[in-house]
Amino acid sequence: MSDSTSSGRSDIRVDLQFIADMIEPRTRVLDIGCGDGALLSYLSEFKQVDARGIELSMAGVNECVSDGLSVIQGDADTDLDDYPDGAFDYAVLSQTLQATRHPRRVVENLVRIGRRAILSLPNFGHWKVRLWLLACGRMPQTETLPFHWYDTPNIHLCTIRDFLELCEEIKVDVEKAIVLDTQGRTLPMQATGLTGNLMGVQAVFLLRKS
Repeated sequence: MSDSTSSGRSDIRVDLQFIADMIEPRTRVLDIGCGDGALLSYLSEFKQVDARGIELSMAGVNECVSDGLSVIQGDADTDLDDYPDGAFDYAVLSQTLQATRHPRRVVENLVRIGRRAILSLPNFGHWKVRLWLLACGRMPQTETLPFHWYDTPNIHLCTIRDFLELCEEIKVDVEKAIVLDTQGRTLPMQATGLTGNLMGVQAVFLLRKS
């Protein structure tokens, strides 16, 4: 794991660790698709943020609320339209974009609602995915994409390059990009190019509306 990862953080997912590092203390944060609330809990405890969450699963909402987190049930595809511009300092979407029906609209809403947006996603361009398709001729299953084609929640998989092209198309600035390998280590900064698209299993982006 990268040396930049603080100690005492092993209980949250590796991309969430990097997301947390991008967030300034005592800010307002909306975590969309917050799951069990691991990131919100960390941010509340260690960065004293005003942490709010949206989660599609009622089981996830109940778990968050039972832990004292401010989380409501909602759908990123439909409910983000109701939030005013600049309502939060950060809007976060981690490992969820590929499961949305309208990913372009979701990204546009993220950078509208948050003064900055932070997004992480699995990279469908990783060499293991390419090799699996080439060798087996079947939809791949990897550590970051473990589902079968018929039961996956992921309906809009993309590569790092695809996402960067979307940001350019909708005029979203990428202020920071972190590409992670299979061990959760960061690849060099230039890895958002061809190397990152081949070697990165996932990426984390800090975004702002142009």
